Amino acid sequence: MNLTTPLTTHAGIALPIIGGAMYPCSNPELVAAVSEAGGIGIIQPISLTYVHGHRFREGIRLIRRLTPKPIGMNALIEASSRAYHERMIGWVDTALEEGVRFFVTSLGNPRWVVDRVSPVGGIVYHDVTERKWALKGRDGGVHGLIAVNRRAGGHSGSLGPEALLAQLTDLGLPVVAAGGIGDAPEFVAALRLGYAGVQLGTRLIATPECTASDAYKHAIVAAREEDIVHTERLSGVPVAVIRTPYIDRIGTTIGPVARWLFRGRRTKKWIRAWYALKSLRDLKRTSIGRRSTDPAAAIWQAGRSVATIGAVESVATLFERFRAHAEAA
Repeated sequence: MNLTTPLTTHAGIALPIIGGAMYPCSNPELVAAVSEAGGIGIIQPISLTYVHGHRFREGIRLIRRLTPKPIGMNALIEASSRAYHERMIGWVDTALEEGVRFFVTSLGNPRWVVDRVSPVGGIVYHDVTERKWALKGRDGGVHGLIAVNRRAGGHSGSLGPEALLAQLTDLGLPVVAAGGIGDAPEFVAALRLGYAGVQLGTRLIATPECTASDAYKHAIVAAREEDIVHTERLSGVPVAVIRTPYIDRIGTTIGPVARWLFRGRRTKKWIRAWYALKSLRDLKRTSIGRRSTDPAAAIWQAGRSVATIGAVESVATLFERFRAHAEAA
């Protein structure tokens, strides 16, 4: 199987693999390891600064010291506030100054990112869960799409990988599969379907390069597909997590008052901000650090790829297996 795809050409990489930007799990060492192994690691700015304690520019330079290979940046472009939007513009500009040329956008209109990065040769891929968001991305000038399907961790889509790809193939853009890729056979299957590559998230948490807690990693290895549930209690919309005693205790649906606030034109921004701040704190508290985390208090995002994740393995080992399996196919 030929591993040269539009994604590898756009990103300047050897393997058509994106290391998905994860809050809170995208630590610099993990981002660098993905790029060093032949894919492209994506910086998640809030993880880099708030969780892992780096000033943004210095965090990029740390990753550069760990690998000379291409890295990317995630821009969450929903304009929830003017201050946040201005900060994101600053992060994009800093990334460009530091030589980053691959960007993944989500949660908004990507046009301003495209207009900012294209003049210097930048590439933008946009996260989508269905056709209507893909059309907005295409109209915003993006160079590719990342199709987040129902098997993904975190904020997943509602469609399977085949159905989602069928909605997007006529748009003239390369499409990357996000969700359900836990081992080499799923990687090859996605390429055979017609995807230009894959984005990994859950699989990369269960690596030594990730600074997630050992309890979190072992929970991913031990989990079965049916252990993944969706809860609205983190952000107000369904998020895929491992079922733990804590998730059982807080439940999976928001209450009637919160649901009413989410429907209000004026109140939805306030309730979104409240949930966002609470989830930022709770995910950082229960997911990061080598010390054990009590499952009774844990919130562990993960997708259905847990079904084929059998061990904590290095990124280099994983990617070599993906490469060998694809070349033998």
